[in-house]
Amino acid sequence: MNILVLQHIKIEDPGYIKNLMLADGFKLTTIELDEGEKIPNDLSKFDGMFCMGGPMDTYMEDQYPWLIDEKKRIKEFVVDLKKPYLGFCLGCQLLGEVVGGKVVKSNPAEIGIMDINFSKEKVNDKLFNEFPDQIKSLQWHSYEVQGIENNKDVTLIASSPVTKFQIFKYQNHAYGIQFHIEIKDTTVNEWGCVPEYKKALEEQLGEGALEKFDQAAKDNMKDMNEYSRSLYENFKKIL
Repeated sequence: MNILVLQHIKIEDPGYIKNLMLADGFKLTTIELDEGEKIPNDLSKFDGMFCMGGPMDTYMEDQYPWLIDEKKRIKEFVVDLKKPYLGFCLGCQLLGEVVGGKVVKSNPAEIGIMDINFSKEKVNDKLFNEFPDQIKSLQWHSYEVQGIENNKDVTLIASSPVTKFQIFKYQNHAYGIQFHIEIKDTTVNEWGCVPEYKKALEEQLGEGALEKFDQAAKDNMKDMNEYSRSLYENFKKIL
């Protein structure tokens, strides 16, 4: 399998799922957009696309002009070619924009280990039907997708008390996941070194919150890794 990975900062890769893909012998083509790398012209040769998180927001096209092309290429891959897509956090928000939604500031920001509640649509979903009705996962976002309720091609899969579209799918091949199911043991400490992430964390949880956040993530890591494995095994079936 040939997978295209769009990254917006080097430390935000597919994490635990990347390990699973490499173990299965997948070929990963990683494009580091923030470092000026370009998305390949021919997207048809890729079996799936992963679009990861990042410290920028979808509206920052003046500051990060590569966002303009990235949105066009995601639309080409998802809407025109109808190929499998997984978008995490920023990648979820980019998909939301591409299918006609808007990305707005969350009220409040969601940062921490929090509950994700699945809708009844989970039962019939190819990726999430094996998940329990509620899981805990890592949130680290200040923006969210809204305004896709009336898109007949969009299905709401899971919500949180703050964010309605924690998981949504477009048709049956493209998924936006607002939280971070893909994390590893090292993730929180690595992300805590990013100034934008550290600032958001301390604004939400207070100074010195990183250590507690890291421990909370580790306490839930076994479950989150199992959810990642389930997601990955089911994603393979739609590739």
